Amino acid sequence: MAWWGPILWEYYAGSEGVGNTVASPQAWMARPGTVGRPVNGVRLHICDEEGRELPPREVGRVWFEGAPRFAYHNAPEKTAAAYDEHGWATLGDLGWVDEEGWLFLSDRRADPILSGGVNVYPAQVEAVLARHPGVAEAAVVGIPHEDLGEQVHAVVVPRDPRADREALGAALEALCREHLAGPKRPRSFEFAEELPRSEAGKLLRRILKERYLSPS
Repeated sequence: MAWWGPILWEYYAGSEGVGNTVASPQAWMARPGTVGRPVNGVRLHICDEEGRELPPREVGRVWFEGAPRFAYHNAPEKTAAAYDEHGWATLGDLGWVDEEGWLFLSDRRADPILSGGVNVYPAQVEAVLARHPGVAEAAVVGIPHEDLGEQVHAVVVPRDPRADREALGAALEALCREHLAGPKRPRSFEFAEELPRSEAGKLLRRILKERYLSPS
């Protein structure tokens, strides 16, 4: 927004067509980080693992009510998993809404890290790491930990490839201590030249996990 001005619209949707949300530039600037409110008569629900609807500001699965039904090609089980007993559909993402119904995404359902019994959402940690001017991009994954189950591991692409990585790591640790609770802070940092992305630019977290977590 600072670069282009108030002309960018935020939205959340998927090719499944189960529903979408939209935020105007003005709405986004009033609520930074929102992906909007549902449109086209679709209703939004945030539910826990048991399907109970959650109050504002609690993270749960994002469900849409009122959109046309869809089916994955030759994948009836995957299609069934995308619907609940009410007929609401989900893309599998986690998020929360504020008191006025504006949606904020937390992460993909497959991405959260369970560390010491605490759910850690990588997107939240990545957003903190991205604040540092020396970071071009960052990705966070969970790696095995004997006591915690998983520990938070950050893969960082420095903005300057020649940067002192030891100093940058120390600065990032300090930044995380300032903005993140203990279980959410990365316990280890790794520096890379680039992150794996699809042709559309989407982070391929699965590739990262395979690269760094596969047994040698």
